[in-house]
Amino acid sequence: MNKDRVEGKVKDVAGRVERQTGEWTGDTEAQVKGAARQAEGKVQNTWGKAKDATKDATKSTAKPPQRVTDDETETEESIDTRRSGT
Repeated sequence: MNKDRVEGKVKDVAGRVERQTGEWTGDTEAQVKGAARQAEGKVQNTWGKAKDATKDATKSTAKPPQRVTDDETETEESIDTRRSGT
C-alpha cells in the first residue's frame, strides 16, 4: 500500500465529514467543498491502487521463463526404465 492510497482515503473521509456537516448545518458551501475533497480523495486512492497493481504485475513477470536443456527432458523410455527399475 503506497502513500497515495493512504492520503486518498484520508481526504475521502475528511470530505465526507465536511459534506455531512454542511448538510446538517445547511451550509451549502461546506457541502460543495466536502464533496470536492471527497472526490479528490477517491481519485487519489484509485491512482494509488493502479500504481500498486502495476507494481505487483511487474514483480510477477520480472523473471523470464527458464529454459529446459535437452539433458533435463525425459523421454517415455527413460521414465519406463526408471519405473521398472531396470
